[in-house]
Amino acid sequence: MQTNRIFGLDVLRAIAILLVVVSHCTYIFYETTESPIIMAIRSLGAFGVDLFFVLSGYLIGGILLKHIDQNRTNFNDLFRFWKRRWLRTLPNYYLILIINIGLLILFSQKLPDSIFLYIPFLQNFSQPHSDFFNEAWSLSIEEYSYLILPLILFCALQWVRRHHSKIIVFLIVTLVLIGIQYLIKARFYSNAEVHSYQDWSSMFRKVVVYRLDAVYYGFILIYVARMYPYFIRKYDKLFLITALLLFTSTHLYIAFFSVLPQTHLGFYVFAYLPILALCCALVFPAFLKLKKQGWFGSLIYFLSTRSYAMYLVNYSIVLLSLQKLISFEAMPIYIKLGILVLFLILTLSLSNVLYRYFELPILKFRDKTYSKSNITS
Repeated sequence: MQTNRIFGLDVLRAIAILLVVVSHCTYIFYETTESPIIMAIRSLGAFGVDLFFVLSGYLIGGILLKHIDQNRTNFNDLFRFWKRRWLRTLPNYYLILIINIGLLILFSQKLPDSIFLYIPFLQNFSQPHSDFFNEAWSLSIEEYSYLILPLILFCALQWVRRHHSKIIVFLIVTLVLIGIQYLIKARFYSNAEVHSYQDWSSMFRKVVVYRLDAVYYGFILIYVARMYPYFIRKYDKLFLITALLLFTSTHLYIAFFSVLPQTHLGFYVFAYLPILALCCALVFPAFLKLKKQGWFGSLIYFLSTRSYAMYLVNYSIVLLSLQKLISFEAMPIYIKLGILVLFLILTLSLSNVLYRYFELPILKFRDKTYSKSNITS
């Protein structure tokens, strides 16, 4: 399964999952805290999810552009695209959903009223996500982003014959949908009452109708990389430095001026998440130049290929189960360190089993049944 893998993208995927897992490690030491350092680490976990969004958009946008290159833009091609995506994402999701339901029953807890909405990914379509299977909020955003833009794009392409015009249509459809997202966000800004970061996160950041653009920024990135490759390669270091400065200055601004969702909602609705997406996009050119080397390359490959499984199991399956079995709060630090090691071992072990014996066979079946894109997805 290493064929056609792009090492730099594997590095970004590994960084994203490490940010998520490390942010969850903090809950072993502090279930609730006001510590700026701990809150910053948890914010990096949220940034890891945004990196996943941009990465997904970059890869899926690349696949759609390849469809355009090969003139595979009829609805049979669209259905084939969807089938490949569904075989990539849905089996793991539904398996972990069933396991989460089983764990809830095992621990004698009540199933959420929205449980059946998890099947069509509607649990957070226009309302806050429940605490059950919390990772699923981002998967809903990705699934609907794969449905909506490609459907509109393929409909639009039925009226276009010239190849160059089709690529322009790809850009126009992406920009129009991002623009519509801002109109929807404006409605949220006008009507929402937000009293904390948690309110903003649950009511806005984790809701599908407000976050589809998180993936579509990756479509813009692949378009620019495709149309202006020399420019992207020439200034890759400048883009990387700009990303680091923009990310740092944005968070210094937030820290020094106490910019909170309850006091500066407009910034968090219209600017903050797009800034993070831009930071993600700007680092891509530098990472695309990386080459796989030795044991580091093998480690990156391991983390990257297991990243989806790790994302699904580390919090709801491993961490929450440990919290139900063990009370962390009053334990001495050396015991918590032992629990941290156990958490990491269980996360890596379970994700490896899930990947090797469930995810990988399904991916092989997918690639055997449906023609394979040249871009790893």
